[in-house]
Amino acid sequence: MRAAVFHGSGRPLELAEVPTPAPGPGEVRVRVAACGVCHTDLHYIDHGTPTFRPPPLILGHEAAGHVEALGAGVTGFAAGDRVLLPAVLTCGDCRFCRTGRENICANMKMFGNHVDGSYAEYVIAPARDLFALPESIPLEAGCVIADALSTPYHAVKNRGQVRPGDTVVVVGIGGVGINLVQIAAAAGGSVVAVDTNRERLELAKRFGAHAVVSPDDGPAPEQVRKLTGGGADIAFEAVGKAATLELAFGTLRRGGRLCVVGFSTESPRWAASKVMFHEMEIVGSLGCRPVDYPPLIAMVAAGQLELEALVTGRFPLARIDDALDHCRRGVGLRNVVLP
Repeated sequence: MRAAVFHGSGRPLELAEVPTPAPGPGEVRVRVAACGVCHTDLHYIDHGTPTFRPPPLILGHEAAGHVEALGAGVTGFAAGDRVLLPAVLTCGDCRFCRTGRENICANMKMFGNHVDGSYAEYVIAPARDLFALPESIPLEAGCVIADALSTPYHAVKNRGQVRPGDTVVVVGIGGVGINLVQIAAAAGGSVVAVDTNRERLELAKRFGAHAVVSPDDGPAPEQVRKLTGGGADIAFEAVGKAATLELAFGTLRRGGRLCVVGFSTESPRWAASKVMFHEMEIVGSLGCRPVDYPPLIAMVAAGQLELEALVTGRFPLARIDDALDHCRRGVGLRNVVLP
C-alpha cells in the first residue's frame, strides 16, 4: 500500500510503498477514505516532539473509511461498513477507564504516535473502538469528527461544562477553536471569539459567535469585559501559548473557569492569589471519551453542527506536504488527505 512515512523531525514525509497490514484477532483493516491534517502532526514534524514509537511511523489520527477485512473473532462489522476511527485507543482496564475517564487512559494508544496512523491507504484498528457512520455523513468530511469535533465536544460538555445562558470566550479560532465556538453555541452559550485573523473572526460569526474580538483593537480582556458585563463565565484556550493562556484567563469574571485545550510546552504566569481569592478554576481537556462519540455523531447527522464547511482543503496523498503547509500557514479550517 501507499503511505506517507515519518522518518524524524525536520524531514518531509516520504511517500512510499509499505506492506499492507493484516488484521489480527479482534481487529479490522480499514480502507482510509480521508484523514484530517492536525497541528499535532506538525509538533512531530517541525518542533521535535517525540512520537511514542520511534520512526519510521505513519502519522495521521483523524480518519474515516470502509471496513475492508476482518480479523478472527470480529462481530458487529462487515466488509464495506462505513466507520469512524477515534483518535485515541483506550485499554478499558485501568483505573481511569473503569471510572469513566477513558480519555486519560493510563495505557492509551494514539494513531500516528503509538501505532501506525492513517496517512495511508489502509489502517488497522481494534473493532471494539470503531464507530459506525450513517450514510448521511460524507466520509471525506466525517473524518474530522474523530478529533477536530470530538475534542471540542468533550471540552465544552465535560470540562468547561457550558450551560444555557453562560457567557463563553474562545481564544484561537483554528480547526479546534471554530468547533469550540459552534459546540458552545449549540450548548446554549453566548460566545465571544478572540483571534487576530479577521477572516477567522468572520467565520466564527457564521459558526455561532455572537461577538468577536481582535487584540489588535486593544487589550482583549478589557474588550471582553465590556461585552459581557464584567467577564466571561468560561474561557477556552485553543492556541497553546503562554500569552494566549494568560489572555484567556484575564477575560474571566470572579468564579470563572478556564479550560485549556491547546497543547503547550510554555508555562503561563497565573496570579495564585486571584485563583484562590476569586475562586477561579483552571482545568485541562484532552481528547474525548468513547461514550461521547455516539451523541456527537447523532448531532452531526441531525444537522445540529456544521460539518462540510469545516473542510476547506482536500489533497491526494501525493500532496500531503502541501496539506501540511496549509496547516502551518493557517490556511483554511481543516484540510484532509484522501489516500
